[in-house]
Amino acid sequence: MSSHLPNLFSFQTLKHSHIATLKTPSPHINCLAIHANLLYASSANEISVYSLSHHSFVDSFNHDPTTGFVKSIAFNQTKIFTAHQDGKIRIWKIDTLYKNHQLISTLPTVKDKFLNFMLPKNYVNVRRHKKKLWIQHWDTVSGLMVNDAKGLMYSVSWDKSFKIWNVKNQRCLESVKAHEDAVNTLAVSGNGTVYTGSADGLIRIWEMAERRHSLVGTLDKHKSTVNALALNDEGSVLFSGGSDGRILVWEKRDDENEVGYVESLWDHKGAILCLINVGEWFVSGSSDGTVRVWQRGGKEGGGFHCSIVLEGHEKPVKSLVAVETSVLEGVFSICSGSLDGEIRVWEISICSNFKIPMNSIKLA
Repeated sequence: MSSHLPNLFSFQTLKHSHIATLKTPSPHINCLAIHANLLYASSANEISVYSLSHHSFVDSFNHDPTTGFVKSIAFNQTKIFTAHQDGKIRIWKIDTLYKNHQLISTLPTVKDKFLNFMLPKNYVNVRRHKKKLWIQHWDTVSGLMVNDAKGLMYSVSWDKSFKIWNVKNQRCLESVKAHEDAVNTLAVSGNGTVYTGSADGLIRIWEMAERRHSLVGTLDKHKSTVNALALNDEGSVLFSGGSDGRILVWEKRDDENEVGYVESLWDHKGAILCLINVGEWFVSGSSDGTVRVWQRGGKEGGGFHCSIVLEGHEKPVKSLVAVETSVLEGVFSICSGSLDGEIRVWEISICSNFKIPMNSIKLA
């Protein structure tokens, strides 16, 4: 397989510092997200908001325990979308005057349900003798992603499906039965290719064809539940993490629209629970309580290796998020959230950068 390797291998020394620790009301941190210099952290059903400038508490919302755990948070320019254990997606707005968050809608909306409930064809079997509207998730919504440019939102669920929503009119456009078990995670490339990862151990690839998403590929090298997916900035490299502690690296072929296996990374001692991409690096969090920063190059074959291990959490690391800092300036920051109830803010500094020509390295 042809690889997107540069003509030079870059070897960079990274240093890190722990710059802040934030505590959530409940230790069950499920999700972190960043918007407009605010850090959002879901713990159980509650969402806490912190200023990244001062590392101070700003607000909390969704105090209703009947919604269940908040599993994912996404944004567009004006709204906040939250995924819940009760199978619903909630939409919030920020009251800039009082700096609090107000619920404005729940998906599917009452209007959308009313438009669909009359026709029998709009119902699907979810369990024996039980039906639901196709626009409804009937189990935990496990992941959300917003494509602001296209005005779309993607949701995945333990009900084995993913759905596409029109953000403007809040209507469900499509529902796809994606897997034979719970869908835990998704990634969406800039051109709209959807990757779904499931408890069935599979990663499936979906593309739009004739106004519907069709299956175009299945990646089956994971031998355990797939918990996390992340794409690099170009959408050419996919990272996937499983319960067996492996991170798999996949890459698109140059000459055709196929995704091929590249390598397995085994450094973690527990399940991979979260992955993010930051520039030319990617970051992983695990049930072993560590966060690892990975970069390409520095080993035979030009594969990825672990550059830094961030330690300090006492329990599994459930979520990671990158702070919008300039990697070009030689520094970037990440936040890690753990079941110990702590959010740790880390600063990563690039200390040196020297390059070796590819033709001086013998490839396998």
